[in-house]
Amino acid sequence: MSAPATTLADAINAALATVNDPEIRRPITDLGMVESVAVDGSTASIGILLTVAGCPLRDKLREDITAAVTGVPGIDSVQIAFGVMSTEQRQNLQKSLRGPGAAEPVIPFAQPGSRTRVYAVASGKGGVGKSSVTVNLAAALAAKGLSVGVIDADIYGHSVPRMLGADGRPTQVEDMIMPPQAHGVKVISIGMFTAGNAAVVWRGPMLHRALQQFLADVYWGDLDILLLDLPPGTGDVAISLAQLLPNAEILVVTTPQQAAAEVAERAGAIALQTHQRVVGVVENMSYLELPTGERMELFGAGGGQTVADSLTQLIGAAVPLLGQIPLDTRVREGGDEGNPVVLAAPDAPAAAALQAVADRLSVRKESLLGKPLGLSPARR
Repeated sequence: MSAPATTLADAINAALATVNDPEIRRPITDLGMVESVAVDGSTASIGILLTVAGCPLRDKLREDITAAVTGVPGIDSVQIAFGVMSTEQRQNLQKSLRGPGAAEPVIPFAQPGSRTRVYAVASGKGGVGKSSVTVNLAAALAAKGLSVGVIDADIYGHSVPRMLGADGRPTQVEDMIMPPQAHGVKVISIGMFTAGNAAVVWRGPMLHRALQQFLADVYWGDLDILLLDLPPGTGDVAISLAQLLPNAEILVVTTPQQAAAEVAERAGAIALQTHQRVVGVVENMSYLELPTGERMELFGAGGGQTVADSLTQLIGAAVPLLGQIPLDTRVREGGDEGNPVVLAAPDAPAAAALQAVADRLSVRKESLLGKPLGLSPARR
């Protein structure tokens, strides 16, 4: 047990230790953000150092600090003076976040000891609802208490920030990027760095570099699950992902339509060349449930199972059909409003189907392939 606070200043510091930086999600006392604490009667004067001058979450920080410190017996009011970290202080913060011996940016999810499960959400063609599936899975997994991140890797057709309701801007600390959060999910997208709705016109090497920066330069913290919303097809980004994150698993999204299923098979078949695992198939827009209880199959039937069976035979390993998501206007409405249907209308059939997929992804057993077991041969 820790020793009890013997002075008001000690009690205030203990209260400040319960306040997390809204972006980094660690106590401000651990991050070197508390510059000074002084007490004059029942008034506490606190000096706080922000990582950058235009910190977008200054007001949130003020509210949290005020709430924590006014809870200290004997303190009735709080005065907060905001300053800005020096270059040296920001560099020290960067080193403490990355850890010892990690001065150069590395991709934490590609390291041998990484515990983060990485799912690349892929589709053969556009318009199958891949981004809707991604943001709803992310929101559902975060609601289960998991630490979740999303990379909007669809550089040309980025839509994840709007669909997830992430309207904040990334904050930069030296050469580290703090991702905005929405619904408990950390998210990064090229759309956060472009003016308005400007088009991104890049060739392959630029796409590779953007993905590399999203993986290495963004401070993700300790994630349980990282989801990547890939562009349709098997182009540059899919190839770069295989190079940068060879342990990523592919989640294929298709519709019931046979023509769409044939294209989706190609997206999953890339695993043969990249030696990645296909975790499963999600069939979106499976049917429309009528008021009578009947199901109208607007886009045909069986496409998801066809893709799963075909990939199972092609790859030589079981590829399950993880779920069939019905058509529901609330999925579209949630995406437009930035409030995923799994949170906005959890009882909706589409939300229940998406939640079931999230449940299966969250409890998947880990493979021991390539992991050291700490065994040594016995001596004779």
